[in-house]
Order: sequence, then structure tokens, then C-alpha cells
Amino acid sequence: MFGLFKKKKDKAHVLGAPAKGKAVSLKEDPTFSEGILGDGVAVIPSEGKIYAPADGTIGMVFDTLHAISLTTDFGAEVLIHVGLDTVQLKGEGFEGHVKGDTVKKGDLLLTVDLEKVKAAGYDIITPVLICNTADYAAVTAQADKEVNAGDDVLTVEEK
Repeated sequence: MFGLFKKKKDKAHVLGAPAKGKAVSLKEDPTFSEGILGDGVAVIPSEGKIYAPADGTIGMVFDTLHAISLTTDFGAEVLIHVGLDTVQLKGEGFEGHVKGDTVKKGDLLLTVDLEKVKAAGYDIITPVLICNTADYAAVTAQADKEVNAGDDVLTVEEK
């Protein structure tokens, strides 16, 4: 009856933290703060396990294992980038657990030896970016808080 009782489609999607640690604004990340690759959030991990922030399909696992892209089931193109300039480690200290797989939120994607990365002189901040930000009405970070892997850190609103 005039659409009064139709259930409204939820236009907001929430992504979880890829790791346990502290969620921070991308402003804390000098490489990704400009938003060139998209809006998002970063986590300073306290553990070396990186998990899927949402259900989706792995698009690419970089040869150096420092970054993974995935497309969520709702179409967001997500890049998880472990550390700054960690590509220079050429995979040293990283172990991949997925390839072109379909994943569920919370599935283990990578393990990283955080102490090894820090000892090599690299920052471990881990941005989670929505590379197709322009396709959405808003991408909002929930930062400045301690998080467990999977805790809500990023909301993506459809147009």
C-alpha cells in the first residue's frame, strides 16, 4: 500500500578492522593521507595477523605479500596495505594464506612478523582503502579507538 510497508534497502555497509590494534585516521599515514587511492582508515596492528574486512573475492595478492586487494560482495574495491614502503622487504617476514579466493569477513589473509618489519626500519601502519570511493555517497572512518580484528572501522554508504 503505497510502499509504506516495504522494507528499505540498507544503503550502508560496514567493514571490519583487518587486525587487532589501534584504528587511526588516514591523516596519520603520510603515504595515503592525500586520498589518491581512496578514502579509508588505518590500523596500527598489535598482532601480525591480517584478516578480511568483509565478504568478497581476492583480486590480487602482491608478489611481495605486503598488500592485498579484494572486491566486497557489495562492490567496494578494497586495498589493504601492510606498512609503509614494505614492498622493499620483497616478502621477507610475510606469509600469504589466500590467492584468488572468495573470502568471508574474518578469514585470515596474511601473517606478518611485525617485529621483523619494525627492525628493518619500516612503519607497520596498515591502511584499508576504498579505491572506488567516488562510486559511493560517503566513506566514513571510525578511528581513534582500540579494535579487535573484525570490529567496525569503516562505513561505506551507497549513493
